[in-house]
Amino acid sequence: MDVEETSSLPLPDAFLDFLNQHNLDPSIYTATDSIPRYIRIKPGYEDLLEEIESDIRCKLERVCWLPNFYHLQPDVQIASSKAYQEGKMYGIDAASGAAVTALDISVGDHVLDLCAAPGAKLCMMLDILGSSGSVTGVDIAKHRLAACRTMLQKYSLGDHCRLFVADGTSFSLLPVRVHSGSPLQNENADEFASGEKSEVYREWKSRRPWKERKKEAIAREKGVSKLFSPTQEPELIFYGRYSGVVGMRKNELYQKMPISEVLQLGYDKVLVDAECTHDGSIKHVQKFEQWGWTTFQRRVLDAERTDDLTVLQLQLLTNGFRLLRVGGALVYSTCSLTFAQNEDVVERFLSENTSAELLEITAAKNWPCKSGRIQKTLRFDPLTSCTSGLFVAKFTKLAI
Repeated sequence: MDVEETSSLPLPDAFLDFLNQHNLDPSIYTATDSIPRYIRIKPGYEDLLEEIESDIRCKLERVCWLPNFYHLQPDVQIASSKAYQEGKMYGIDAASGAAVTALDISVGDHVLDLCAAPGAKLCMMLDILGSSGSVTGVDIAKHRLAACRTMLQKYSLGDHCRLFVADGTSFSLLPVRVHSGSPLQNENADEFASGEKSEVYREWKSRRPWKERKKEAIAREKGVSKLFSPTQEPELIFYGRYSGVVGMRKNELYQKMPISEVLQLGYDKVLVDAECTHDGSIKHVQKFEQWGWTTFQRRVLDAERTDDLTVLQLQLLTNGFRLLRVGGALVYSTCSLTFAQNEDVVERFLSENTSAELLEITAAKNWPCKSGRIQKTLRFDPLTSCTSGLFVAKFTKLAI
């Protein structure tokens, strides 16, 4: 690919060089107008399709390869619509939906979303599970995870979910496989939601204890970082009534399990949608036209940052796999299109984990995507898929 042939595109030369190095077609980044907006209608509301179309004044086109997904023109606004405000639909790119679908979540599964923010994939997982199993969402940024909590409440999907502010590279809490039954009632629920003043966790309430709110206010005044510190204990900021937490003692919830227990009692499914340079997200890249290409150079093209990210990605993938039970399935994805953050990470991971095996993604037979450099891995991009860019790989854990 010749850089001179593409220099007329509204992209800096340094980015064109970056694309050439990774064998990426620069015309991907001019395809924004042809990439539709995607929404997922919650199961049970598809009979209201005509009503929703009238509400948003736009015809919804079914995505034939992904259940419950529809696409519409990218300039259509849905935030003010009745269906959106009532939680009957939510925005999620079809490629992201494919990553969740690749997990093949079954009734009763206990699922770990190791990088849960901003929350759309978390909602989709809970939609699939329905009234069974559990989803544990983890993110290192408390304010972003709080946004996930808001989404769960808006879409009434939180009953089987728990959210932890924690470092995904070291998070070690297993799912609660024996639920406590009916949620306990707490006369002082407004004063207690986190288990700090009682022997057991009571039903979670949105109103947090006064001491907790005061502690956060003091932290804000002191300029304390919103990011989780690796030395901190995971912070439980939300749990649904059937997530297995209600009725537990704190020391039971935070109990460390030996590896032999993890092999049998770990998560059935794990999603590691890892932090990356986001170069596959066309809308993200285009934002730098306003933010400035100097910022883009630092956040996307800087070699030192990329090296740091690949280390983080491998750590997240390794820890997610550690928490997976034998026979379970893990999906690793990024919205980068580079080899360094995708195939190279997968190859390194496989070389260091003899119990890991790449799986064919059976649901992908009719998906509009390409094969990755490694057999059984997949790549979505705007030109091929009419979606944002995404890399997907699926693993299982063998008994050895």
